[in-house]
This record gives sequence, C-alpha cells and structure tokens, in this order.
Amino acid sequence: MEYLLPPELFEGLNSPVLLVILVVALALVAKGADWLVDGAVGIAERLRIPKTIIGATVVSLGTTTPEAAVSVMAAFKGLPDLALGNAVGSIICDTALIFGLCCLLTRLPMDRFVLNRHGWVQFGSGLLLVLLCIPFRDAVGNAVLPRLAGGFLVLLLIAYLYMSYVWGRQHSAADAAQDVEAHEHRGGLALQSILMVVGLAMVLFGSHALIQSVSILCERIGVPPAIIAATLVAFGTSTPELVTALTCVKKGQTDLLVGNVIGADVLNVLFVAGLSACAAPLVVEPLFYRLHFPVMMGALLLFRISIATSKERFARWPGAILLTGYVAYLIANYLMGGPSH
Repeated sequence: MEYLLPPELFEGLNSPVLLVILVVALALVAKGADWLVDGAVGIAERLRIPKTIIGATVVSLGTTTPEAAVSVMAAFKGLPDLALGNAVGSIICDTALIFGLCCLLTRLPMDRFVLNRHGWVQFGSGLLLVLLCIPFRDAVGNAVLPRLAGGFLVLLLIAYLYMSYVWGRQHSAADAAQDVEAHEHRGGLALQSILMVVGLAMVLFGSHALIQSVSILCERIGVPPAIIAATLVAFGTSTPELVTALTCVKKGQTDLLVGNVIGADVLNVLFVAGLSACAAPLVVEPLFYRLHFPVMMGALLLFRISIATSKERFARWPGAILLTGYVAYLIANYLMGGPSH
C-alpha cells in the first residue's frame, strides 16, 4: 500500500492541509466500509451464498489486491524482504490484531461448514509457505522462495477459488433465502456490486491517505522514523481489513468478518507471496525464522485451537492472547531489526 498513492502528493503539503486530509480520509474510510459491508451482504443475499464465503473470497480479494501489487513491485525492485514481509506480516495482523480485537468486542459466530474447509486451508497455507522456504537456496546460500514455488502457490490459488465456489454451492442457502425476502429494499445485484466496489475503493484510498498524513505529521513533530516504521507503516497495510472488520461488528455482520480474516490469510500466501515469488525469487532473511514465521504459525495454531474449544460462538479468551501477542510481536519486531511490512 506504500505506493497506492504517490508519496509526493503528501510530502509537499503543510500541516494544516494534512490535518484536513486526515479528517476527510477518516470520513471516507468509515463511509466506504459501510458501503463495502452493505454491498457484500447484499450480494450474498441475492446469490444465496453464505456471507462467510463472500468474505473469504470476494471481499478478501479486494482488500489484498493492492497489497499484492505492492509486493510484486517490491520484488521487481529487489526488495524481497518487503515483498515476503507484506504477506507474513499481514497474516499476523489479520489473525492476531483484527480477529483478536473483534473476539474481545463480540462473540463471533462459528460456521462449522466454512471453518472445517476454509479454516484448514488457512492453516495449511501458512505452514506450506514456511516449508517451501526451507529447502531452496540461492547462489550464496541464502534461503529463498523461488519462482517455481511461486508458480505452485498461484496454481493453488486458482484451485482455492474454484473450491470456494464449489463449497459455496454445497453450503445450505436457507438463511440467505430468508434474507432475500426480508431485504428486498436493498436493490438489485448490479447495484449491490457497484456499492461494494465503490466502498472498497474508498476504504483503500482513504486508509492510504490517512496513514500517509499521520506518518508525515509524526515526522514533523519529532517522532523517530524507526517508531513510525514499526507501528504506523506495519499497521497501515492491514487498515482496510481492520476497518472492514470493525464495521462488520458495528453492523452485526460478524460472519462476513470471520470469512474475511480467513480468506485474507489464505490469499496473503497464495496470492501475495505467490505472485511476488513469480516476479522474482524472494530471499528469506534470518529474522523470518527467528520471529515472523514462529509468530505467524503460533497465531494460526491458536485460531485452530479456538475453533476446537468453542461451541456455537468463538470464546473471548483467544482474543486476549492474540491481541497481547500482537503487541509483543510489534515490540520484538522493533527491537530485533525493524518492521516486516
């Protein structure tokens, strides 16, 4: 997301103008998230597809596409740590921060059909990424995620999207059918699609403008660049998912939230890391083995444990552990060598 809007658009502006942009961006993100969630729910109702699956596919593809573009660009520019870090760091943020926070805010619903399929793909994707980074080495002996592995991940992405369609058709549509009858006033499928696309664009561009403005303002008041990098930049790449999740909580569409977290995790491996490795082999820095991979797998494992130990709704205790772990990860990330995003 660092290059979604040119940084030069913000750097030459004075502080009062940046403050105005900050306020406008906040309003844009909030309204965009409303439209994104309403549009996604409307599409699910019209097509009689469970909202969890819409969140795991359509919404997740939308929120991760700009990140994939940035990671591919970083790979082409010879910045493999940024490309791979975007994928791994976002999985940590989505699972530990966003899911953890929302777990504490409300009792999230458990769709066993989705969690027993997409949920295992989520865990398996993270584990596969770690395993693929172990056997391959470049000419000087550094661990690397090669183009061959990237192509394999992209093929798995195609298979995942196809299976998501199949699973969606298999899933009971009784609740969705009832929702269609109860929400005829929402408008047709075309209107809901436009609403979701426009809302997604507002969230993506608004969140980027927000983070850019805040970063520059912090620099001007003397906040150290390392602190900005370890907090605002790392947090900023997952702002669309966070805003969408909080809006889902506010609107009571928490099944869409769970699907978005699962789908974003899967796509960060198959889509973001896969395409980036196709663009250029990704060198895996030692810090990934010491910090990023263990934290990522720990968060995904705790997510699986929370599924196994909860009944109709997720318990709140995993949220507290995940959120605490994310704060500890940010501190360790800063102390051990800088941000992963």
